[in-house]
Amino acid sequence: MKKSTAWQASAAVPLPDFLESAGTLTLAQRKVLVDQALLLLEQNYVHLPLKIAMHSVNPVQRLRVLRARMERQTAGTMEAEWIFHRQMSSIFHSVRDLHTNYLLPAPFAGKIAYLPFMIEKCYDAGADRYLITQTVTGFQAPQFGPGAEVTHWNGTPIARAVALNGAVFAGSNESANLARGLESLTLRPLVIQAPPDEDWVTLTYVGLDGSAQELREQWKVTTNLPPMTDLDALSEASAVMGLDLDSDEKSRAKKTLYVRDVVDLEGGQSSTELSTPVAVGGADIPTTMPGVFRAREVVTPSGTFGHVRIFTFSVQDPVAFRDEFVRLVAVLPQNGLIVDVRDNGGGHIYASEFTLQTMTPRHIAPEPVQFISTPLNLKICRRHKDNPAGIDLGPWFDSLDLATETGAAYSAAKPITPEDGANDLGQTYYGPVVLITDARVYSATDIFAAGFADHAIGTILGVDDNTGAGGANVWTHSLLTALLSEPAPADQTSPYEALPNGANLRVAIRRTLRVGELSGTPVEDLGVKPTETHRMTRADLLEGNVDLLNRAGELLAARPMRRLELKTSFSAGTLTVAIDVQGIDRVDLYLDDRPIRSEDLTGMPVSIDIVDITPGQLLRADAYEAGVLVASQRHKV
Repeated sequence: MKKSTAWQASAAVPLPDFLESAGTLTLAQRKVLVDQALLLLEQNYVHLPLKIAMHSVNPVQRLRVLRARMERQTAGTMEAEWIFHRQMSSIFHSVRDLHTNYLLPAPFAGKIAYLPFMIEKCYDAGADRYLITQTVTGFQAPQFGPGAEVTHWNGTPIARAVALNGAVFAGSNESANLARGLESLTLRPLVIQAPPDEDWVTLTYVGLDGSAQELREQWKVTTNLPPMTDLDALSEASAVMGLDLDSDEKSRAKKTLYVRDVVDLEGGQSSTELSTPVAVGGADIPTTMPGVFRAREVVTPSGTFGHVRIFTFSVQDPVAFRDEFVRLVAVLPQNGLIVDVRDNGGGHIYASEFTLQTMTPRHIAPEPVQFISTPLNLKICRRHKDNPAGIDLGPWFDSLDLATETGAAYSAAKPITPEDGANDLGQTYYGPVVLITDARVYSATDIFAAGFADHAIGTILGVDDNTGAGGANVWTHSLLTALLSEPAPADQTSPYEALPNGANLRVAIRRTLRVGELSGTPVEDLGVKPTETHRMTRADLLEGNVDLLNRAGELLAARPMRRLELKTSFSAGTLTVAIDVQGIDRVDLYLDDRPIRSEDLTGMPVSIDIVDITPGQLLRADAYEAGVLVASQRHKV
């Protein structure tokens, strides 16, 4: 990795040097940014009523006041540009919505400010502890490295510093606030977070030998890896994104800083699909998506289980994502699976909901979404109700069109994910499943966690008390502009104006609702609470999540084990089906979704002949235990 280290060192510059190139927005350009921000919040922002009620904020009025004061300014009297950016960021952060953002212009876009180490929290000896867990290659300080305990940040007790920082970069709930506050102490994507106020940080810590130490380290700035998807393009992928940009930027930044072997494998891109599977770690199952998945066996006191870490759902091809998940899980132990989505900020909503079917016999109902009823959203849906550009908004048009007469605050609730795609493969894994979440789970990953809970797929083990609680599909200002300008001819009454210097805005455009027992409940601000919780330990942080995985193993071992094996042979119009099961007492057979046979089982293998079969027909076996559907399998003749 010497090549990677050299690249990193040459790309990084001190924060003060970087900031010398900032500050070129004119007063007129600032007015455009405020005007367009007002437009998005008033006419597109689906969560505005919820945010005003839940957090007692008024971002629209704050923007109006900022805009009014600009009318009394001149080029000579306007505030410094960093103050303007700070005001805009503060207004957007006030709604506690990581989907709805002010994205800073050049030179901030695409850059990250960082300190050359990472801090994580654990619970040890009856108290919260903050440990160094990663350092950039080549960085050294006295008695410093993984395991050193941070006690103060710029003279402030570390727990208080985390809480204060979390109040600035607010999440949707307390758990998310603290998680974001800790992460942003050492890593800030400058496209979405204002640059640090301080040029350097003073860190007080207990050294690896137990000595009291102090370190002063300068903030540096470097270029981040590019995103996987062009979120501004007029495409189906950009229109169905559920992505926390802050988490996505930080995830790519962590690869840049700490996992250069994956960066090199991906050729400097993000979430790239390789032609040949590769293993990043010696115990890993080779994968074509090393930036997306990590799959391996884990040995616990309760047994040996499969563990799949999903780092992101931000991919171009959701079916390829699902199929790679299925392939990896198939080579892991079949007696229990740990699906770990910690730190996953979301991505392609199809990818998250297409994957759920592989772990359950139940029919997947994708989460429905709603627009807020406004004239501008109606205009957009009217233009794209017949899908002229690959973004079909027809399902929401009729209800928005009637909203003026009915007084409905929101459109009808319709799913983004095609229901056929969410069910076209069916169950492929039959063992028990545990899903591990944390407070940085957001957006499409919140949707994944909600679907996991709503379809009773397995146990949710949280290292925090809630997920990040981000329930929306998010669009950029550039995508909104494109929706009223493409295909030709452009809408001449479009209120969207070009933003200066590469600045951008993002807005939660469609809110997601739960299905199942919590049907109709918003995901936003409420999140998905775990079934069980685990407080991260020192051993978790320094020894590969050992206690966390042991707890997951305990939960898997306590769940009933199911096995459904079908072997088929076809000859002269007769299909012979051999059935062997565990934890199942009945199997119902369907041919092209029509019932043909129901067989009570006693634990011994059985063989069934089905006549008058033609090639290409689909056989489905639904398996039950005590009258409850517990497994399902499909075979094409």
